[in-house]
Parts: sequence; C-alpha cells; structure tokens
Amino acid sequence: MTKGGYLGLQVFGMVAVAVFAQAAIRSLFDHSAIQLWGAFEWVPGEWSGRLIVFLLLAAAGVVLAGWAHDRGKQVSR
Repeated sequence: MTKGGYLGLQVFGMVAVAVFAQAAIRSLFDHSAIQLWGAFEWVPGEWSGRLIVFLLLAAAGVVLAGWAHDRGKQVSR
C-alpha cells in the first residue's frame, strides 16, 4: 500500500473516533436520545449495549489510526 493509502486509513480512523466518541458522550447525558440517526437501534441491550458498541468502535478507530500512522512512516523511509 502506498503512503496515501495509509493516510486515508488514518483519516478514516480519526473520523470514526470523532463520530463514535461523540455519540458515546451524548448517550451518557441523554439516555433516551437516538444517536447516529437510529442506525444502532438494532443493538441488543438498549442503552448500555449501544454505549458499549460506540466505545468499542471509537477504540477501533484509535487503533486503526495509530497503526496506519506507524505504517505510513515506515513506507516513507
């Protein structure tokens, strides 16, 4: 993969962190609000289940962004 590909993955990971962390934080303050246009209403466990999914997806975004950043630096050398 080229340096641009890793940069794209890094940006995707950062966007995922921003979106899912914001949804998790908003969910903490308003349990009854529908987050992310109801796309995660299918998750079992109602509020707690959706919160766990949002936190896991935010963590996956952090891991993806970090991994892509490290791999992108290796390609440029």
